[in-house]
Parts: sequence; structure tokens; C-alpha cells
Amino acid sequence: MEIRDPDYQKRIEALFQKAPFLKNLGVQFVACGPGWCEAGLEIQNYHKQQDRLVHAGVIATLADHCAGGAAGTLVAANEIILTVEFKINLLRPGKGTRLRAKATVLKPGSRFVIAESEVYSVVGEEEKLLAKAMVTLAVLPKQAEDEKKDEA
Repeated sequence: MEIRDPDYQKRIEALFQKAPFLKNLGVQFVACGPGWCEAGLEIQNYHKQQDRLVHAGVIATLADHCAGGAAGTLVAANEIILTVEFKINLLRPGKGTRLRAKATVLKPGSRFVIAESEVYSVVGEEEKLLAKAMVTLAVLPKQAEDEKKDEA
């Protein structure tokens, strides 16, 4: 996979740190490389729905943003990634102490990127596949106003 920005790792880590919604959820960037990204979160009470299971929205957010991180490793510094569609299969109830997501680009492109995310529930050393998502992301030019916001 072609790397178009040698500083992609710093840029992807910054995307996780700058997103207010991710901060509120407690999502943490773990690592990334060409065409992949990994992130996770420690499950808190506020991540749970009425039956005390991790809310599907938390799982979907982790899968989606991780896919965006994977796609973002392959774009130029003057481009951004924006999800246009995703489908998620929730394979088992969300339990555990931690969630771990790993996303991989399946098809890079100059206009669209297709990525797959897997979300695992973690208890100690044991991981179970919790969800799988297929994500389509658009590659867009970074606007001048976006660059000004980045500097602030």
C-alpha cells in the first residue's frame, strides 16, 4: 500500500486526540501502520445500555473511527477521510472490561476506500470477536478552514 504522507502516524494519532466525541467516550489510539489502525477503550458504566451491555452505538463508533484511521494512513496530508456508509454485524452481547478494534483497508482508492473493522471484547487475556463492520470512506480535499482549525 502506497504511503502518501510520511507523517501519517502523527496525523492519525492526532485525529483520535482531537475528536471531542471520542474523548468523551474514552477511545484511545493504540497504533497504526500502512492500511491499518488499532484503538480501544476501557468499558465504563456510561458505555452500557439498559441491560448493562455495551451499547451498540459505542461499538459502532469504535469500528467506524478505527476504519477511518486505517484509511487515513493512505491519504495525503492535504486530504481527509469521511465515512459515507457502513454496515456492522453485532455478533454477541457487549461484555468485558475493554474493547479493542482493529481496522484494515481492503481496497484503497483515490476517491473511496473500503475498510473492515473487527471489534473484540476483552477480559484479561481472552478476546472474543464482538462485531465486524464494512466501511466505505470518501477521500476529500482538506479545506482551508479545516487547516485553520488544526492550527488553533
